[in-house]
Amino acid sequence: MQKTVFALAFAATLAMAGQALAQQPIVIKFSHVVAPDTPKGKGAERFRELGEKYTAGKVKIEVYPNSQLYKDKEEVEALQLGAVQMLAPSLAKFGPLGAKEFEVFDLPFIFPDKAALHKITQGQIGKDLLAKLQPKGITGLAYWDNGFKIMSANRPLKTPDDMLGLKMRIQSSKVLEAQMKAFGAVPQVMAFSEVYQALQTGVVDGTENPPSNMFTQKMHEVQKNATLTNHGYLGYAVIVNKKFWDGLPADVRTGLEKAMAEATVYANDIAQKENDDALAAMKKSGKTDFYTPTAAERKAWLDAAKSVHKEMASRVGKELIDTIYKATAVTN
Repeated sequence: MQKTVFALAFAATLAMAGQALAQQPIVIKFSHVVAPDTPKGKGAERFRELGEKYTAGKVKIEVYPNSQLYKDKEEVEALQLGAVQMLAPSLAKFGPLGAKEFEVFDLPFIFPDKAALHKITQGQIGKDLLAKLQPKGITGLAYWDNGFKIMSANRPLKTPDDMLGLKMRIQSSKVLEAQMKAFGAVPQVMAFSEVYQALQTGVVDGTENPPSNMFTQKMHEVQKNATLTNHGYLGYAVIVNKKFWDGLPADVRTGLEKAMAEATVYANDIAQKENDDALAAMKKSGKTDFYTPTAAERKAWLDAAKSVHKEMASRVGKELIDTIYKATAVTN
């Protein structure tokens, strides 16, 4: 009798333990390389809030900013291996994976304004590009804006001629390498988290960033000059490990998709405001002189950029470039 009671009690304990384990939330580690107060950082936090809400506690989302888990060179590989479930890397990261088409976003001056950009990222072309990540074990969920980049250095940069010989930090991207060379500079690939110190110590002379990144990383404290070129787009693809995503219960995935859709609207809505506010704050600090090119100077930048489009057509796809020209009404 005692053995029977013990067996029943043991079985009940195991059942309760199994039920407790079954009720444990699914953990999603969302890693990114920038500060929490950037558009991407705020977008990640909004997704965390909404994702947990719309899955009724079935999911716990942990956000790790500022390269806490991985340097930007390591994060995509970590996602493919399943060590982290979600990232929002810059679009330039996919070129080294073999999805070179994403480097079209790095072409200087290919998007005349934000409206033209969104015709791509929110349209069929953007969807088709995300689909190319599937064979890499990655599911693309959304595009998040950061903004258009400006050039900075410790000397005035009115035209590309002023960049001659400058060591300019870039993300890893063959297109950005070609861009800097076309502008007369020497490209230096470097992790984002290392840029401030490199600028401070003179390891590099300058860099390109949207104002929000420049401000939150305090680069304006170590750059005397910046030019409002708005020459290139910096954006992110929110991605998830495909095997993990496909293995989620349908109701959980539906809740996360809803959260991502709303977080994307939020992140993109605040990106412009964050950049405007950051630029105003940096101007107010007086530590960096911001210059707006004249029409003639802007033409010099555009003329130099055209050679990059032609040079990179064989890499990112001439047909894709032409399709974007047509969609955004750009003539080149």
